Parts: sequence; structure tokens; C-alpha cells
Amino acid sequence: MESVTSHSEPSEVNAEQGIVIVEGPDGVAVTLTADAAEETGKRMIRAASEARLQQANPSPQAPLRA
Repeated sequence: MESVTSHSEPSEVNAEQGIVIVEGPDGVAVTLTADAAEETGKRMIRAASEARLQQANPSPQAPLRA
């Protein structure tokens, strides 16, 4: 996986003219239908719960190979 930057500020989310607009850091913007936004929200909540569990119980990392 490429280098990933994690942001601690939540995205802005608004509904306009029947679509959902998500505006994040670094000028990222995503437009979704209501159905896609709802499913994305559910998936994000599940992933956030999983990430919190991973933070609380980090798995041992594989040893580095020379």
C-alpha cells in the first residue's frame, strides 16, 4: 500500500438538490446518491469500529526481513 495520510478532522457532509456532498481535507469532494451515501455511512461506521478495536488490541507485526 502506498503512503497514507490520516486526517483527524471530520469531513463536511451536506445534502443539496437530492445528492449528498462530502467535502474533506485537501480539496477532496465526493457526490453520492442518497442510497450510496447511506450505505457508505454504514460501512464507515463498521470500519471505524474495527479501527478502534485494532488500536486497542494491536496485532504483533511480522518481523522485518533482511
